[in-house]
Amino acid sequence: MKSNSTTISALYVVNELIPKLNAVEKRVELTIGSATAREGVPMGIERMTRLQAEFQLELTMIRLNLAHLLKRYQAVLEAAMQDPANDQLLTLDAYEATAMASAKQLYERVQQLQKGD
Repeated sequence: MKSNSTTISALYVVNELIPKLNAVEKRVELTIGSATAREGVPMGIERMTRLQAEFQLELTMIRLNLAHLLKRYQAVLEAAMQDPANDQLLTLDAYEATAMASAKQLYERVQQLQKGD
């Protein structure tokens, strides 16, 4: 059986993924809040409220899987943070890989929402 494993750099997780995820979380709150204020009509507010709940659910799933990844590779991540020469590729399980893909999609959706698409 062929393995379809996804890998990610330990330094990427620490220096890119976590800060970007934090930024997306803040953007979701700000974007939904400003979009809700712009809408002003009950249907628009209801739509934005549903969208906010959807984004928060997605963020929760991503955070849970990221926490699992951080726990599994704690020693590797700490070594990479202390010395970038210790960077290693981390093998993601299926759930973690799905969460990483979802994080990228969520970022793109928030970008589109900010543009008013």
